[in-house]
Amino acid sequence: MTLHPTAARITARIVERSRGLRGAYLARIDAARQDGPARARLSCGNLAHGFAAAGADKALLRGPRGANLAIVSAYNDMLSAHQPMEHYPALIKMAARNVGASAQFAGGVPAMCDGVTQGRVGMELSLFSRDVIAMATAIALSHEMFDAAVLLGVCDKIVPGLLIGALSFGHLPVILIPAGPMTSGLPNKEKARIRQLHAEGKATREELLDAESASYHGPGTCTFYGTANSNQMLLEMMGLHMPGSAFVNPNTPLRDALTVAATERACAISALGDDYTPIGHTVDEKAIVNAMVGLAATGGSTNHAIHLVAIARAAGILIDWDDLDELSRATPLLARVYPNGSADVNHFHAAGGLGFVIRELLDAGLLHPDIRCVHGGDLRAQAAEPWLDELKLKWRAPPAASLDTAVLRGSAEPFDHSGGLHCLKGNLGRAVVKISAVAPEHRQISAPARIFDSQDALLAAFKAGTLTGDFVAVVRGQGPRANGMPELHKLTPTLAVMQDRGQKVALLTDGRMSGASGKVLAAIHVSPEAICGGAIGKLRDGDLIVIDADSGQMNAQVDAAEWAAREPAQIDLSGNQFGLGRELFAHMRAVATVAEQGGSALFGGLP
Repeated sequence: MTLHPTAARITARIVERSRGLRGAYLARIDAARQDGPARARLSCGNLAHGFAAAGADKALLRGPRGANLAIVSAYNDMLSAHQPMEHYPALIKMAARNVGASAQFAGGVPAMCDGVTQGRVGMELSLFSRDVIAMATAIALSHEMFDAAVLLGVCDKIVPGLLIGALSFGHLPVILIPAGPMTSGLPNKEKARIRQLHAEGKATREELLDAESASYHGPGTCTFYGTANSNQMLLEMMGLHMPGSAFVNPNTPLRDALTVAATERACAISALGDDYTPIGHTVDEKAIVNAMVGLAATGGSTNHAIHLVAIARAAGILIDWDDLDELSRATPLLARVYPNGSADVNHFHAAGGLGFVIRELLDAGLLHPDIRCVHGGDLRAQAAEPWLDELKLKWRAPPAASLDTAVLRGSAEPFDHSGGLHCLKGNLGRAVVKISAVAPEHRQISAPARIFDSQDALLAAFKAGTLTGDFVAVVRGQGPRANGMPELHKLTPTLAVMQDRGQKVALLTDGRMSGASGKVLAAIHVSPEAICGGAIGKLRDGDLIVIDADSGQMNAQVDAAEWAAREPAQIDLSGNQFGLGRELFAHMRAVATVAEQGGSALFGGLP
C-alpha cells in the first residue's frame, strides 16, 4: 500500500526539521553501544556492589555472558492500574533465568493518580511528575549494569516519563509491559449522568460515591479512553509492546504469558545477540507519525498533544501541533470509546481492538509499516491478537470485520472522515481542541467571555446562579509556568449541565483537560500562557470570542487598536506556591516550556 500523501509529507517535514538534533542524538547513542555485557566495563569493586544481593543470579552476573535486564516499575497499590504489577518482578526474574539471563529491580518511579487528585491541589504536581519520573528512570538505569530494560507502567504521566527517561539511554533495548484494564463496571455514560445530577444538587454524595465505586471497582486501568489507555495505544503504534498487549485484563493467564514473552524478547534484543534493537532507533520519525495517526483515529487523549512532543524531543525529534492537526484531518475516526461513545475499552478490545485499527490504517496507507518494532517484525505484525493454545502463547490475525460497528469501524465506513484532535489558531494564540466527543452543532461558538482565574471561581459562580446565557468560560493562569498546568476535569460536569439546559457554552484555557474531557467544546493548552504575556491574559469580561473547531479558528473580536494597546492582566499566583509539596517544584515552573513544546522542565538548557 502506498503511503498516504499527508503522512508522507508530514514525515518528510519532521525529518528535515529534526535533522541536526536527531543526527546528534543518534551519534550519541550509537557511540554508547559496546560489545559484551555492560557490567564487564565496571571495576571489580563496582561490580561486586552490583551483584552483592543478587542471590541465585550472582554467578551469572559475575561471569562474562548473559544479558542483565533492568526492571523499572511504577508499582504502588493505591493505583488500581499499577497494583497488579506487585508480582511482575518475580515473574520477570524467573523468565530471564529460563533463557540464561538475569533481571534486577533497578528502581521504582513515582506514580500519582490523576483520578485521586482531580480538582485538588495535588493536581498541580501532575504534569511535572512526568519529568520527575523521567529523571527517576535515568537514575535507575545509570549504574551501567544493564543490557536492556523492561518498564512497568500504565497511567497518565507515567508512561511518557518512563519513555523520556529511557530515551536518554537510547542505546538500550526497552520493552514496556502494562497491566491491562479492569473489568467493566458501571457504564461510563451512567457514571457521567450521576455526576451531572450531583453537580445540579439532585444526587447526594453517597449516591455519587456508589456510582464512582461501581465504575472504579477493581485492579486495572480505568476503562474509559483517557490518557492511560491512550498511552497503551501509542505504545502499540510505535512497536514498543509485544503485539496486542495493551488491553488484556490483569491477573489472567494471558496477561502473565505476555509478561513472560516480553521478558524473553528483551533478553533476545540486547547488544549481546543478533537482534539488537535499541529504543533510540525504534522511536524514530516514522514511529512518532504513527503515534499521532493512532491518536487521531481513536479519538485519544488531548494530553498527548503535550506528551508526544516531549517524548519526540527526548529522541531528538521536533514535532508541533500543525503536524498533529494535518494528520488528524487526513485520518478517519475508527473508534467510539467513552467519552467519544458509550463503550469502554473492554468493549473496544472485544470488537477487534487495536489490531483491527492498525491493520485498517495500514491498508489505508496512513501508517508506516516499516518501523523497527521490539518484537522483531514490522507494524503489520503488531496488528496481531494474542491467545493461549493450552498454555502456549500464540498470535493470530485480528477479526476481518468489526464485531461491533457501534464501537469500531473500518476505514471505508468511519464514524467521521477526520480524526479527533485539531489545532486552533488566531489572535488568542494557539490551542488544541478535541472534537471527537463534541456533537457537530456544538463545535462552533460566538459568545461573550466570562473571566476566571481558577476552576473554583467558575464553580462558585455556577452555584451562585450567575452563569446565565451563552458564554465562553475563560480560565487563565493555569499553564505550566503559572501553577504546573493542572487538569480542569472538575469543570466537565458543570459545563455539561449548562449545555444540556440549552446554553451555548465553551471553555478557553491555558490549562489542561483530562483525556475524558467530555462533550463541551474546550479550547485548551492555549499558548503562550497568560503568565508569560499570552493574549489570553488580555481578555476582559464581555469580549466576544469566536471558536470554530472545524476551521481551526480562535479569536477575540476586539477592535485591533484596542487589542494592541491592552496589557495582559496581572494574575495573583501567591496561593499556588506552597502546600502539598508545591514549593519543591518552583524551579520546574520557572523553566517549563510552553505546552506546544511539551510543557517540560527537562530540555530548556539543551540544544
